[in-house]
Amino acid sequence: MKKKLKVLALFDAIRPTTIDQDLSKEMKTADWKTEANVLRALGTLGYTAEHLAIFDDLDLVRQKLENFAPDVIFNLADQFKNNRGFDQNIVSFLEMQGVPFTGCSATGLVLCKHKGISKKILHYHRIHVPNFVVIPRGQRIARPKQLKFPILVKPVKEEASYGISQASFVETDEQFRERAAFIHEKHDADVIAEEYVEGRELYVGLMGNLRLKVFPIRELVFREVPPDEPKIATYRAKWDEEYRKRWGLQNKFAVGLEPALVARIEETCKRIYRLLTIDGYARIDLRLTPANEIYFIEANPNPILAEDEDFAQAAGKAGLPYPQLIDRIIRQGMNTLRD
Repeated sequence: MKKKLKVLALFDAIRPTTIDQDLSKEMKTADWKTEANVLRALGTLGYTAEHLAIFDDLDLVRQKLENFAPDVIFNLADQFKNNRGFDQNIVSFLEMQGVPFTGCSATGLVLCKHKGISKKILHYHRIHVPNFVVIPRGQRIARPKQLKFPILVKPVKEEASYGISQASFVETDEQFRERAAFIHEKHDADVIAEEYVEGRELYVGLMGNLRLKVFPIRELVFREVPPDEPKIATYRAKWDEEYRKRWGLQNKFAVGLEPALVARIEETCKRIYRLLTIDGYARIDLRLTPANEIYFIEANPNPILAEDEDFAQAAGKAGLPYPQLIDRIIRQGMNTLRD
């Protein structure tokens, strides 16, 4: 009989919380789908699980660690004080507490979060990345001559396509300046501007620390988007159901990829995962050109874990049903999995 593991599920909240906050109402809402799915899986697995949601008080975590003494923290906290930039700081704090936790280390989160830095590292290692430039706030906005239209202009550190809309796709210097200024001001963010890569939008899930497992490839299919329109994963393309229906946008398993090409994609993604020092689990977003060139777009450590999202769907197809996926993430976090 293995001793019942004690798991503390750590969430983020959008307002201050208490150590014994009742979250049953939240758990029934769409916003808390991942948290509810994970807690249910922990129950199914027979773990002794408790949860804590934090907003702006790390002392709650310290108290909870003392009172509950978990064997492992299931980390789903990806913001602090409503700021997504602080996910890495929460993880740094967990690293200092010395309690095992699931998902990516602080270093991997920092490198992946900054789209400019991750692309520089990968370009140095000869992985295809779109031509790009980073324009910090306060710097004059000008397009370098070698950057060719069409160009995507987006915040350098946001995720989940936040700050990406159809207006991010620019074809003139005037649009370029306008969009960059808009992101500087409205999002109070530095800008990354990169050449638009025509092709298929692929999402590849991976997990592991030393030995990596790559899941079947998912694709965002743009069914109703006219051929001459840009196919970009905007915020609405990912999260707005009405919008997705109107343009025939669907996330499904990629079809028609030759086995040799799939092997190349898998190898590339493993290299990316290692070069960006990711551990735990991640989703890597790629563009596949009509000539079958693989372009890195971005890496998402600790991607959304809801049962109906790409990562869990791909794991399921690879023979890891949801509770087993959650179990594997925990054992990896504890390093009891001999990768």
